[in-house]
Amino acid sequence: MPNPPSGPLVRYDLLIQGRVQGVGFRWFASRKARQLGITGWIRNLEDGSVEMEVQGEPERVERLLVLLQEGNGFSQVDRICKGSLSPVPEREFVVLSF
Repeated sequence: MPNPPSGPLVRYDLLIQGRVQGVGFRWFASRKARQLGITGWIRNLEDGSVEMEVQGEPERVERLLVLLQEGNGFSQVDRICKGSLSPVPEREFVVLSF
């Protein structure tokens, strides 16, 4: 497990489109986020896309974005839309249901 963040944090709302449901993408993304020490959450949306909020040190979050784009071998990410949010106090990354 990486060291806890020691510098400034960023938080993003992500909308991930493509073949990202029914292929283990949420579990892949949550595992990678935890490995990088990123907090937040992920959930499926009714339109077939996935929404995430991610928070961590900027370089760790950017690394996660690269890993998400690459996917897990079963997923196909067509587009990631990213919006900035204010960081919030949280300690973990969780997978939410619909």
